[in-house]
Amino acid sequence: MTLLGRLLGWKQPRREATPVRVAARFDAAESLDDRRHWAASDWFSLDGALTPTVRRTLRNRARYERLNNSYLAGITETLANDLVGTGPRLQLQTGNAESDRAIERAFFDWSWSIKLADKLRTMRQSKLIDGEAFAMVINNPRLDGVQLDLRLIEAEQVSTPIGMLIPIETPEGSIVDGLEFDETGNVVAYKVLKYHPGSNFRISNFEFNRVPAENMFHWFSTIRPAQNRGVSEVAACLRLFADMRRYTGAVIAAAETAADFAAFLHSNSPAAEVDEVDPFQSMEIEKRTMVTLPEGWSVSQLRAEQPTSTYAMFKREILNEIARSLQLPYNIAALDSSSYNYSSGRLDWQVYGQTIRVHRDDLERGILDRLFRLWCDEAALVGMIPESMPPIADWQWSWTWDGREHVDPLKEANATESRLRTHTTTLAAEYARQGKSWEVELRQRAAELALMKELNLFVDLEPETNYGGTVDENGDPVPAGDK
Repeated sequence: MTLLGRLLGWKQPRREATPVRVAARFDAAESLDDRRHWAASDWFSLDGALTPTVRRTLRNRARYERLNNSYLAGITETLANDLVGTGPRLQLQTGNAESDRAIERAFFDWSWSIKLADKLRTMRQSKLIDGEAFAMVINNPRLDGVQLDLRLIEAEQVSTPIGMLIPIETPEGSIVDGLEFDETGNVVAYKVLKYHPGSNFRISNFEFNRVPAENMFHWFSTIRPAQNRGVSEVAACLRLFADMRRYTGAVIAAAETAADFAAFLHSNSPAAEVDEVDPFQSMEIEKRTMVTLPEGWSVSQLRAEQPTSTYAMFKREILNEIARSLQLPYNIAALDSSSYNYSSGRLDWQVYGQTIRVHRDDLERGILDRLFRLWCDEAALVGMIPESMPPIADWQWSWTWDGREHVDPLKEANATESRLRTHTTTLAAEYARQGKSWEVELRQRAAELALMKELNLFVDLEPETNYGGTVDENGDPVPAGDK
């Protein structure tokens, strides 16, 4: 329409919308079907969709629900405890058994002094609720020997200062909400605000420290390519947690409303003949008394029909949907196995166990291996690593985690014995399954057998070996089949 037409108030003829057809054989790609359902879909990159405001909103709501929803609080604790447990234990293999044990012990003492297991559990909870966890390498002068330490940082503290563009010290590249990148996309530094944006001690949002990438651990789950910041893992089920609390509150409110009314007076007489009692008038009822009612009146109670019969079913289905998004079996999310049998519990645990193994592998590669190398660098400077040891680059190590208690120990023991007899497993693998070091356990067992032989305790005990044999009067193993 021309400018003259607008000034004269002319109306442009309305054009009928032309249906948009997509040349594809996918019903979900049609533009006229369920248009409202897909209205919020977009083509933004994940960094573009996860703006600081969006992440802050999701983070704040998830934290609020974590503090007020007993199910989310319990699930968060369970996921952290199942993943980290009492903490990882180093198993070093350099060819020098004595030095390996000494370094393992020194690393364990250091990890205990900085409360590494506690910090890893906190990081797992932050990763679930906030979507990401940050830990900054610092020097702690109060530690003896190796003074390496970790300081946990909340997600909103890693941010581009308000009002600043790319700072002078930023290398050639790009920046995404506190993360600096080089030209190839590698993170080279993190901007860490000196004060939490919500802290009482906050002075200015412009004050920050630039932390090199090698001194920062950033742990989050990547769900799309080119993702640089994490999103809350409970984002997909956050509304379900809220719905479950709202429904529980509604059921309680309905039951309380029904209980608040002790009785109703009503009459079937015509309205013209009812004048003794005003409508909606409330009256006190005296305890343990007998009263008479006006002519034509009767008394009844409001039936308290809450909770409904579907209340338990509703909560179970909602919680089951929540558990699915978090890769959790229902009985672990609800801490209720009353509807399970042994086979169902074992089957559901396989998916959950695989999830734990994936997260532990991510934790080992992203945090523990890097942390151990940093520890070795400082341990070498303070003389805790013998000079005769080979270079750290040639070392081999692994991490042992807490084992899981078996529901039926006898079945598990028989299965272990069968696998060892058929050489389909190793002692190292079986001990690792229990969260133990095979070398430590075998040395301890050897010491016990030597003492038992010295005290002549085999007469009553007659222990069997792992391969089905026994021991003779001298304490030597007898192969299976020899009597």
